[in-house]
Amino acid sequence: MPVTDVQHDLDALTLTITAEFAAPVDRVWEVYADPRQLERVWGPPTYPATFVDHDLTPGARTTYYMTSPEGEKYYGYWTITGVAAPGGFSFDDGFALDASFAPNPDLPVSRNDYTFTEVEGGTRATYVGTYASAESLQQVLDMGVVEGAASAINQIDDLLAS
Repeated sequence: MPVTDVQHDLDALTLTITAEFAAPVDRVWEVYADPRQLERVWGPPTYPATFVDHDLTPGARTTYYMTSPEGEKYYGYWTITGVAAPGGFSFDDGFALDASFAPNPDLPVSRNDYTFTEVEGGTRATYVGTYASAESLQQVLDMGVVEGAASAINQIDDLLAS
């Protein structure tokens, strides 16, 4: 399993997931840069993602939805805040109300920094989400973000091997 560590810190308002992949940094970057590849690993296995708009350019807005086994759609968006290809990117990640992708004011927005560094011929990915408050972080923890994110990230190995 690629995920090697998960830490949340209510004082620092962060959730950090570390994973290691047996692929070069450039190849891991491609997973996030290509929306068709990203669709295969963004959601947990039973909640596949569909990216409607995807552009890793600072200021761009990426939109997507995940579909539950029952066919329900859950909408989300990213606002890209920084890109350092292939070493990583930063974005604000929010929940959307519906297919309009209007932000859902009842759910938190997180600031995310994804970094990809070379380690022993492979890649260490560090995913850091920072929340506005301990309550916001606790809210997504209670929603199962750790289990969902870890199961999504753990799908990446199969994609890299294909």
